[in-house]
Amino acid sequence: MPAHVLILGGTTEARRLAADLAARPGVRVTTSLAGRVARPGALPGEVRTGGFGGPEGLADWLRAHRVDALVDATHPFAASITDHAARAARATGVPAVVLRRPGWRPGPGDRWHDAASLAAAAEALPGLGRRVFLTTGRLGLAAFAHLTGLRFLVRSVDPPEPPLPPDTTVVLDRGPFTVIGETELLRAHRIDVLVTKDSGGDATAAKLTAARGLGLPVVVVRRPALPAGVTAVPDVADALERLGFGPA
Repeated sequence: MPAHVLILGGTTEARRLAADLAARPGVRVTTSLAGRVARPGALPGEVRTGGFGGPEGLADWLRAHRVDALVDATHPFAASITDHAARAARATGVPAVVLRRPGWRPGPGDRWHDAASLAAAAEALPGLGRRVFLTTGRLGLAAFAHLTGLRFLVRSVDPPEPPLPPDTTVVLDRGPFTVIGETELLRAHRIDVLVTKDSGGDATAAKLTAARGLGLPVVVVRRPALPAGVTAVPDVADALERLGFGPA
């Protein structure tokens, strides 16, 4: 079993995995955060913030800090760090696990429209609605900045930076959210189309249920593919098993 585990974090699953590992005798756990959230919640174990300097920098860090196992538990859309982690693991021989919660799937009554990218989602919007609830994160708003004639409600944890769509209202909030709360928000702003990334998980899924209940179309930006040869486990229990740990 590994003595030092590096978790590339930022997700609920990363936090749960760190808590489990930190409670085990003889295990050192370090969680690395990208630093995109101004006030992240407290984490068990050690925490570092910021980038590594590409795959070579991450490989150097793994060697210097004698990391025995690497867990990529970043956001499903963090394609660059996932690629860097895979390359660093190959270069150092450090065993690596990718932890990705399953994506969302439409159910009866859903009016989903798949989009391969944020740009494709923006292209689809004018034909679907005029009042848009945009929940794709504050770093991807530039893809929608050229859209005039639409009114946007943007929700993010920290204030977004320009460029933004010209008619934008920003709500600062952090999940988990409830179906009742999401329904009230959609009604209050008279939203007629929702745009979201396929993040998966329960913390932000309530908006999908609310949209279904109101009969609203939803544009879902699909996840980028994992690097060639890389597979993912869907939950913390599977990640622990892959690392060689049994139940706590």
